[in-house]
Amino acid sequence: MTTSHGDTPPVGSREQHFSLARALGLSLMAVLLILVFVSLAGEMLEGDTRAFDMVVLVAAQSLRASKPWLTETMRDFSGLGSTVVLTLLTLITVGYLALASTRTRVWLVAVSVVSGAIAVSVFKAAFGRARPDTAFAEMVATGLSFPSGHATMSAVVFLTLGALVASTRTLWIERIYILCAAAVLTALVGISRVALGVHWATDVLGGWAFGTGWAIAWLLLASVLGRRLGRR
Repeated sequence: MTTSHGDTPPVGSREQHFSLARALGLSLMAVLLILVFVSLAGEMLEGDTRAFDMVVLVAAQSLRASKPWLTETMRDFSGLGSTVVLTLLTLITVGYLALASTRTRVWLVAVSVVSGAIAVSVFKAAFGRARPDTAFAEMVATGLSFPSGHATMSAVVFLTLGALVASTRTLWIERIYILCAAAVLTALVGISRVALGVHWATDVLGGWAFGTGWAIAWLLLASVLGRRLGRR
């Protein structure tokens, strides 16, 4: 028995449905991550995260004492999320995208990173959370604590740039590798801040949640603008 041509959805239609489902899924994920950030902020302000944060802080201090090599390793990982490294990486990737992609994406990367950094500064000032006592820290870090700037901006930069670079590749295995590498770098930076005792664990969790949600939102915007302008 043969199936009429009209029973099979056109290829273009299937692609449109897949794109719509992916956009809706990413939108839902971004909203959920922002809600996680808001929830963590509320719990932190009420003092409900204090016990958890102290357990993690003391455990990190004990781990550094028992494994001296860990400190230098964590310092190196922490450096990956510094302003200098992230700015340099952003400029290099923007240059690559300018050659391999469109100007729209280049501007979106720049705006997403700059606006993300501004948002972190606003949140820190609004929440006004102090960093852990220096007695628990391996090094002295200045400024306020929530959310972690290193964790937030590494998520914004690594995930945004990773997704955009991955979009220039045609093989799925290449895309997955690039996205996984971006996620691992983001995780290592955040973990290092807690391991060094310069941030509470919830600072990093909040930073990851907001930074990832922020990156997804800007990637969705880049996709929408790309379709409207007839470019990929």
